Amino acid sequence: MNMGILDKVKAMFRGRLDVNQRFELLREAISGTMSEFYVARDRNNDQIVGLKLLNPDKTAAFAARFKGLDKPTEGQIASSINHPRVVSTLEHGESNGGQHYLVMEFLDGPGLNSLILEKNTSLKQHRVTLIRQMAEALEAVHEAGFIHRDICPRNFICTKSADSLKLIDFGLSLPMEKAYMRPGNRTGTPNYMAPEIVRRRSTSQRVDLFALGVTAYQTCALTLPWPGGDNTGLAAMQHGVHKPVDLLQICPDLDPTLAAAITQCLEKDSNQRPQSAREFLRKIQGVPLV
Repeated sequence: MNMGILDKVKAMFRGRLDVNQRFELLREAISGTMSEFYVARDRNNDQIVGLKLLNPDKTAAFAARFKGLDKPTEGQIASSINHPRVVSTLEHGESNGGQHYLVMEFLDGPGLNSLILEKNTSLKQHRVTLIRQMAEALEAVHEAGFIHRDICPRNFICTKSADSLKLIDFGLSLPMEKAYMRPGNRTGTPNYMAPEIVRRRSTSQRVDLFALGVTAYQTCALTLPWPGGDNTGLAAMQHGVHKPVDLLQICPDLDPTLAAAITQCLEKDSNQRPQSAREFLRKIQGVPLV
């Protein structure tokens, strides 16, 4: 009988990843809301990769919000999106420690949030290209049938020259299906939350368009549309009440077509926003790069 139990335990762990055996961790973990991220060397092929280990308790708590639904894992979502503007997920599964993991291409560059914070001068030179690439990444997510739910500068990793970027982090992403868009799921980064999220109303892919607008505005103006410095949910309460500061007032040299498209994304009524990332891209198609 003891052997039977031992066989079951062995079977349970068969095929699971032994993180320490497979990877050499090269850089200390960056702790996220629901995970830890490492720069690692894959001992199988000497490749430098990004290794994301999800917190089992927090992952389970998030999944529990969708009880009765067959919610895909972050790895399943991320690996189903193949696009030049989205980080490549090379592998995903479960470790022998019970953690879900993702192995991703390593992006050796700064987060867009860091460039904005330091007021990097390269942003002005490349802002039109970067905003187009953000929208292209978002279009790929929506075309794959998902809502990202956490579009913000932190989740765009730029090249060192700040002339290109990729979208990361599908930890809060959900299928674009009615069952997942019901009122009540108040998750995301407060300063980028659409009013319908804050007010616990039904959502759609247009919550991502709102967050894209905030991120694009910040990329141009180096400040949020609603100045304040409050990073809590209280900040998000302003989004449906106060109009954003006129972007052209802060960036008078910005192409008016681009400014108008960004501002439209910030509409409190989701029906007044661009209805898709593709529509946003059409609106800014003729905007010159400089």
